[in-house]
Amino acid sequence: MKWIKLTLITVITVAWCYLLSTRLIIGGSGVPPMGKFMSPYEGFWANAQSEAFPYPENVSIPGLEAPVKVYYDSIGVPHIFAENRHDMFMAQGYIVAQYRLWQMEFQTHAAAGRVSEIIGGGAINFDKLQRRKGMVLGASKTLDVMSQSPETLEAMTAYKDGVNNYIESLSYADLPIEYKLLDYRPEPWHEIKTALILQYMIDNLTGYDEDLQNTNALEMLGPEMFNFLFPERMAGISPVIPTGSDNGWDFTPATPDTTRYMSAITEVTEHILPMPDPDNGSNNWAISGSRTASGVPILANDTHLGLNLPSLWIMLQLHAPDYNVYGFTFTGAPGITIGFNENNAWGFTNGPRDHKDWYKIEFKDDSREEYMYDGKWTPVQSKVETFLIRDGEPVQDVILSTHHGPVVYDKNFGDSNPRKNYALHWIGHDVSAVLKALIALNSSKNYDDYLAAIQNWDAPPQNVVFASKNGDIALWNQGRFPAKWPGQGKFLMDGSDPNNDWNVYIPKAHNPFQKNPERGYVSSANQHSVDSLYPYWTWDPTYEHYRNRLINRRLDTLENVTVRDFMAMQNSNQGLLPAEALPRLFGSLEKGKLKAEHAKFLEVMMDWDYQYEVEETAPVMFHMWWDAFYELLWDEFYTAGRPVPVPDEYFTTWFMDHHPDHPFTDVKSTGYRETLADVSLMALDSGMKEYNEWQSGQSGENPWGNYKDTMVKHLADQGGSLAPFSRYHIMVGGESGAINSTKPNHGPSQRLIVELTDPPQAWGIYPGGQSGNPGSPMYDNMIDMWRDGEYLKFLFMLNEEDGKEQIKLVQTLETN
Repeated sequence: MKWIKLTLITVITVAWCYLLSTRLIIGGSGVPPMGKFMSPYEGFWANAQSEAFPYPENVSIPGLEAPVKVYYDSIGVPHIFAENRHDMFMAQGYIVAQYRLWQMEFQTHAAAGRVSEIIGGGAINFDKLQRRKGMVLGASKTLDVMSQSPETLEAMTAYKDGVNNYIESLSYADLPIEYKLLDYRPEPWHEIKTALILQYMIDNLTGYDEDLQNTNALEMLGPEMFNFLFPERMAGISPVIPTGSDNGWDFTPATPDTTRYMSAITEVTEHILPMPDPDNGSNNWAISGSRTASGVPILANDTHLGLNLPSLWIMLQLHAPDYNVYGFTFTGAPGITIGFNENNAWGFTNGPRDHKDWYKIEFKDDSREEYMYDGKWTPVQSKVETFLIRDGEPVQDVILSTHHGPVVYDKNFGDSNPRKNYALHWIGHDVSAVLKALIALNSSKNYDDYLAAIQNWDAPPQNVVFASKNGDIALWNQGRFPAKWPGQGKFLMDGSDPNNDWNVYIPKAHNPFQKNPERGYVSSANQHSVDSLYPYWTWDPTYEHYRNRLINRRLDTLENVTVRDFMAMQNSNQGLLPAEALPRLFGSLEKGKLKAEHAKFLEVMMDWDYQYEVEETAPVMFHMWWDAFYELLWDEFYTAGRPVPVPDEYFTTWFMDHHPDHPFTDVKSTGYRETLADVSLMALDSGMKEYNEWQSGQSGENPWGNYKDTMVKHLADQGGSLAPFSRYHIMVGGESGAINSTKPNHGPSQRLIVELTDPPQAWGIYPGGQSGNPGSPMYDNMIDMWRDGEYLKFLFMLNEEDGKEQIKLVQTLETN
């Protein structure tokens, strides 16, 4: 009995030890080894930080050529002082990894289609899409072209070495908590990972298109009705480079080698693959010193992206001989992306064009080894992709490629119809020396340097705003744009026809720009880049119609501008859509059909000043009414049974004025013919009902803030799975069409204002914190300030003696 008892104890002990040290699968989800995870010495407890800077004062980093000093200021910004650029970029890689290792590595896994390796088979379709659309292809080409620049290659390699030195120093206790939760370790950093970070942003900013939806709508409506409902350009827009701009179009345009025709393919696509948020964009502007109180230019930039923790951005200063730059940068790439140096400041907004084209491929037979092109059968390239699956067997996918690009939709993936074979040509497949451009911008001294730097900017195309302490302001709509014939790529195209290829590219000297315009400012907000006089065809489904007009109206009237004026602008919650839509809705109602409850509802909106403040009720009522009206008016699109675009809101308000009796005002689901007045009243009843139901569950405080319900979510938070690492229910004003363009999980991901004094002064904020560790006091400490429209004054150190009273830790990095 004694022997049996001892054996049983031994078995239980071994089993318990096994359970505590082994990752288990419960209900299809992985559970980390609980013994390690719960350990008070090396488990998740080790990630709790009571100090903002729990970093050693002295760190040994093999490969440094000289000691590097890192000064951490009170807001967590590291100021890196090095004796040469190699050491500066190596230190940057180490410090950013020290702050954000899990985030920077996870984003490269996502870009490369490798998330299944971390979380299992639930991510396989995401991973397949990433590889099928050519994310690794584009990153590889970008790496090749960037590696041809010795300066860029040195920066990437030094950065890589810094990251790897940090990774090699980590014990289990030191790992970021996400590695412990998911039970894996970081892999070595390589230069391709930096290229993947840049590819991640190219996808975010150029990855949305509506070509297949347009093709569905074209088949449904016919060309005449499609062109009426989806005009390429409407009256009243305020383009980035306005009519009568100072530069003009003094050049002979390059023309594509084509007969310029559209051979429409009437094929219905029943399923559209996921794409980035079409509202990914930004605001930027710069105003001349002739219109500022200080007499020097002021530049402002805020980028509108997904709101996540850790933030996409991290702030730092880089200092080496002939290199002193401060600003926001991507985790995973050397240099500063948006920022300023002792001479210049720069920023970005997305420059929308149609950057993705789809081609229908005709294969010779079921072997899919050849496809028709220019009257000949042409060989197909084939590659077998293997996906490693956490806790599962590997999965393979065969990806075919044509000269257009990879076949994304085929019998194995995408649409439910196996006969569809759609190849993608995307600007993300082409080379981009964007990192070379950024590093040159970082050390630029004047406009000529800025202009030389952005010649290397290919993708994602951007409106690059610029201001200099010598008084210059400028803005270029910069990128590598194909010279398309009108309509090219707006619909699914015949992949066998060479006329549909990207045959000619617009010379960069022909890209739209302004330098020191007479009006005294430059600005952009993702609207049309040019007016109709520009000699190249431009089009995109995501052109913005509201923020840009609000910005330009304000800049037209401001005088003796101060930094505080720009702070107020960036945080403006004024909405232009309700200012234009509500009078039309009110005017369309038949007064004799209104009841007392209608009057009470309408009265709140009549007194509204169109400010989207969190405590306002009117914006909730407006959007419930407007959204109901919009869906009733365009019900044919919502009930089409196929993915189709819907006429945009700017067109809708114009349509209400000019075509109130159009057949589209009829609601198909009813038994009679509605007028615009009928639709407005039906929508009013629907909006009131929705509002009353919604209001019954509310406390009565902050109606708009609660309705919009903005959140900043952890990158891995799905459905509240990592709620403690996220911030929910943030009471922030604004809406997508306001300058303060906030949505539930999207909005200004950073704000920057630079006054080009000597030396420059700068202010900024972002909705997060410098640390990627949820246990750090600097994980989300800026969110409340960002919410309230507050700014931090940046410490821009000209030398190591500056701002000593703000320095909380001095760290020395040196080689053995």
